[in-house]
Amino acid sequence: MSRPQTDEERRKQISVRGIAEVGNVTLVKKNFNRHLHYTLVKDRNVSTMRDYYFALANTVRDNMVGRWIRTQQMYYEKDPKRVYYLSLEYYMGRSLQNTMINLGIQSECEEAMYQLGLDIENLEDMEEDAGLGNGGLGRLAACFLDSMATLGLAAYGYGIRYEYGIFAQKILNGEQQEEPDDWLRYGNPWEKARPEFMKPVHFYGRVIDTPEGKKWVDTQVVYAMPYDNPIPGYGNNHVNTLRLWSAKSPVDFNLKFFNDGDYIQAVLDRNLAENISRVLYPNDNFFEGKELRLKQEYFMVAATLHDIVRRYKASKFGSRENVRQHFDHFPDKVAIQLNDTHPSLAIPELMRILIDEEHLEWDKAWDITTRTCAYTNHTVLPEALERWPVSMLESILPRHLQIIYHINFLFMEKVAKQYPGDFDRMRRMSLVEEDGEKRINMAHVSIVGSHAVNGVAAIHSEILKKDLFRDFYEFEPHKFQNKTNGITPRRWLLLCNPGLSDLIAEKIGDEWPVHLEQLVALKKWAKDPNFQRNVARVKQENKLKLAQILEKDYGIKVNPASMFDIQVKRIHEYKRQLLNCLHIITLYNRIKKDPTANFTPRTIMIGGKAAPGYYVAKQIIKLICAVANVVNNDPIVGDKLKVIFLENYRVTLAEKIMPAADLSEQISTAGTEASGTGNMKFMLNGALTIGTLDGANVEMAEEMGNDNIFIFGMTVEEVEALKKRGYNAYDYYNKNPEIRQCIDQIQGGFFSPSNPNEFKNIADILLKYDHYYLLADYEAYIKAQELVSKTYQNQAKWLEMSINNIASSGKFSSDRTICEYAREIWGVEPTWEKLPAPEDTPAAK
Repeated sequence: MSRPQTDEERRKQISVRGIAEVGNVTLVKKNFNRHLHYTLVKDRNVSTMRDYYFALANTVRDNMVGRWIRTQQMYYEKDPKRVYYLSLEYYMGRSLQNTMINLGIQSECEEAMYQLGLDIENLEDMEEDAGLGNGGLGRLAACFLDSMATLGLAAYGYGIRYEYGIFAQKILNGEQQEEPDDWLRYGNPWEKARPEFMKPVHFYGRVIDTPEGKKWVDTQVVYAMPYDNPIPGYGNNHVNTLRLWSAKSPVDFNLKFFNDGDYIQAVLDRNLAENISRVLYPNDNFFEGKELRLKQEYFMVAATLHDIVRRYKASKFGSRENVRQHFDHFPDKVAIQLNDTHPSLAIPELMRILIDEEHLEWDKAWDITTRTCAYTNHTVLPEALERWPVSMLESILPRHLQIIYHINFLFMEKVAKQYPGDFDRMRRMSLVEEDGEKRINMAHVSIVGSHAVNGVAAIHSEILKKDLFRDFYEFEPHKFQNKTNGITPRRWLLLCNPGLSDLIAEKIGDEWPVHLEQLVALKKWAKDPNFQRNVARVKQENKLKLAQILEKDYGIKVNPASMFDIQVKRIHEYKRQLLNCLHIITLYNRIKKDPTANFTPRTIMIGGKAAPGYYVAKQIIKLICAVANVVNNDPIVGDKLKVIFLENYRVTLAEKIMPAADLSEQISTAGTEASGTGNMKFMLNGALTIGTLDGANVEMAEEMGNDNIFIFGMTVEEVEALKKRGYNAYDYYNKNPEIRQCIDQIQGGFFSPSNPNEFKNIADILLKYDHYYLLADYEAYIKAQELVSKTYQNQAKWLEMSINNIASSGKFSSDRTICEYAREIWGVEPTWEKLPAPEDTPAAK
């Protein structure tokens, strides 16, 4: 993985690799030049660095295409049960390096570029992040796709090809500014348009009764154009497909405009339909009942369901002559996973297809639908749960509203039968909410229409059963499961931390990227001084690289020997970046009070995007930047403390941050974070965690032992008890002088001297409107941070804990998560099968 430093080392490495690899290097160079000339129509005299990136990307893609085609041929021949993962978000990041690693051609490509006088890292930096997701939910979907391909599952991802992804964040004068993320402006070398599979998607219209049944007529049509993106498995020659839909106008023009001579208006009106896939809504934890969002959700679902049915009908089971019977095997050959409620319209849409188009009886269609669909819940926050107004559904999707009403009618009959006379329970469990504006609760639709419902961490799944979906759990307990999230070790260790990857491989071999549980063998070297020194050396190299980036991008020179204390995630009150900020102010005040005291130097980095309409989150960013400005420019503080807000946090930046981190901040209020996956990435790269007993932190502590993690704060039960007896922030403010000093500085203008009232609203939130109990956990957090500082000074102890963190990460591979989904929800068995490479097949020889 490491790039050789000298020509002599390169010559030795090539002689070790042998003739075959030298031949591959020659072939890479030949194909690179071919693409530069014939695909990009350039020569070396006029080519830009971006041209070289595209030439390399196309060369790597050539290596993948044969595998991609052969994988799909194999699925057609073997006709396995297919898994369809439906998600409105895929936070993919960059593809070039990940593809080279998974195909096993990274060293050849590096060597070829070196021989051509190019630095492969510079080429990799030319690739735009595919920012088609907001945060955890979208990044999880990307990790899952990687694991499904690596495990040899016949799996397909489905989503939307947003023209503009999550916005690019700029920090100007300490404030977040949003800029369009025009990620497709230079094109995307990884995708392949498939116009032959374009699907019509219907909106509006009305429903009529006909002798054959209900018919949805007078609709407006938008076409869904599929773009296929290859998803290579690691080292197994499997390449699965992520199919993203783009909205296209119908080909026919409105003849009225032609007759009136208004050709321009006819063209302009066509473009309105294409807004459906124009932009990703930049918020994954707040529901806004926007008409465009509903259209996006149905657009993706309708196109996907028709594609699934088409593929099923082309299979051995689906092509039987008896039309009414050929859907009997649909749940045996098709599994549909709903990633949160965003694709939940798949349930009424599949019912509509089976009843209206395939003419099945209701009960049979319902049995097929519920056995096919499964639902993953990602949040317990009430504001995130989707509830669509009936009036909007009635206008945009009238047939689906009818179907949802009938599902609810039959479901209420079942509930009434089990709980006679319990009308309050029926009201709570109804799919239709009647209080205020009539709404459809999409989480209820998803639960009722699925055979499995899962949370994404053990504590989260228990909250679903005991609180959020308690009535449904009591009614159908067999449906509820837990599937603790995971991350792909290929991107989050092998790709982003080659130094540590090499160290691990020297100790335990090179199978760990597909068997992460093997990392447990590292525990025996946790106290070994030599291994500790090597781990420390790799960490220091990663910190130096990040320090160079920080100096270049922010003009701030940081101390690489300081503790890198990092909190990167979306800015949200429940994630409690404000609590971190209070700790920064406390440290600052302590240094100012006694500059000669023994302080453990820290560089504290906070990064993440605030939703454009989330005023408080934007104010939190502004406060962090204001505090950083004071701290970083105070000569008394010097190198003891530096604070940086990381601009435009995204997958590519995460790949640089995770390997360099010493401390990971996972400090959400207990019971609010469903799982978290950033915590797993830090852990895998040897950072220690300071965190509450929330989300996956609980299971991380179980795996590594409480002596290898810094746990603080209230438990879920203690939070609930505090909520019941009443939380008064002033009790803590009046009792603790350090809290009082922090808040007085915030509201008194200490960090905003030009506008003393700038952050008064932040102080008001902390003292009057805080739903996340920051001051209640403040004292425990500060004490835990003191223990962190003390432990960091004992580097042997810190490194022992760091190695134990790495060694305990095996459970948090997305391979393990997907194996559980496959066996316990989808009814398929991972094959781990390695397909022959195209060049190894008889035809190639």
